[in-house]
Amino acid sequence: MRSKGFTLVEILVVVVIMAIVISLAVLSIGVTGRDSQLDEESRRIEGLLGLLHERALLEGRDFGLSIEPSAYEFVVYEAALQLDSQTVVLKPVDRNLKSDQVSPSPQVAIAASGEGTPFRLTLERAATNAKSSVEGDALGKISRVSSDHVDKRT
Repeated sequence: MRSKGFTLVEILVVVVIMAIVISLAVLSIGVTGRDSQLDEESRRIEGLLGLLHERALLEGRDFGLSIEPSAYEFVVYEAALQLDSQTVVLKPVDRNLKSDQVSPSPQVAIAASGEGTPFRLTLERAATNAKSSVEGDALGKISRVSSDHVDKRT
């Protein structure tokens, strides 16, 4: 007859299953304080700004970054050139924009020389209190601070 109780193998199987379930729960909750979506978005902004600086240098055009509380948008500055009273067409005008709609000027400018407006853009998610910042200096250097290295300055 078999005695009542659990064998060592049965106990080990249960412990392994519990460990797997707990590790999956910890990873999904994000107990470490990191917010991977926030970090991904800040990496995306950092990469796009770096590409925009390179594009400004290569094309000799000015760009901008317009920031709203829950969105951002890259804009292109249009310019007109006149030489000896003759207008030189630099680029066709985008006809998709409505003429009666005046868009606000961007807060961050990126010049054709590669220089830009010094800025610090902080993304924050209230639910997790995680923050991630993207910084740019006047010479076009872009850097990022992720949510697991939260800046504690107020």
